[in-house]
Amino acid sequence: MEKLDSIIFYNIDKAIRAYRNYAQRQLKANGFSITIDQWLIIKAILENPGIIQNEIGDLVFKDNASVTRIIELLVKSEYIIRNSNPDDRRKTNLEITTTGKEIIKKIQNLVENNRKTALKGISKEEMKIMNAALLQISKNCLTSK
Repeated sequence: MEKLDSIIFYNIDKAIRAYRNYAQRQLKANGFSITIDQWLIIKAILENPGIIQNEIGDLVFKDNASVTRIIELLVKSEYIIRNSNPDDRRKTNLEITTTGKEIIKKIQNLVENNRKTALKGISKEEMKIMNAALLQISKNCLTSK
C-alpha cells in the first residue's frame, strides 16, 4: 500500500498549508493584524475592479459565507468600503480604501520574502516544470467529465 508522503496531491496540500501557516506567522511577527485570507481578498478587489462577491470566492477558493465574513471584517477594519450598486440593489460595489492600499503596499516586501524562503533551493527550471505540471493538473480536472 502506498504511503501518504508518496502521493503528490497530499504533498501539494501539505506544502500549501505549511506555506500559509508560515506566511501568517510572519505577518503576525511583523506586527500586522491582517490575515492571509483578508490580504487575498483585498488583492482580488484591487486587481479586478468591479468584481462581485461570488467571483471573489471563486478567485480565492473560498465559499460565499467565508467571503462575506471576511469582507465584513475588512469593512470594520476600514480596508474596504461597501457601496450600493446603482444598477442592481442586490449587489454591492467594493472599493479599497487608502488604508487598505497602504496595508497591501506595506506587506508586499514581506510577501516577497516569504516566497523566497519557501522556494529556496528550487531552480528556475524546476519552478517552470512545477508550474506547468500544476497548470496541467488544473486543466485536466476542469475539462474532464
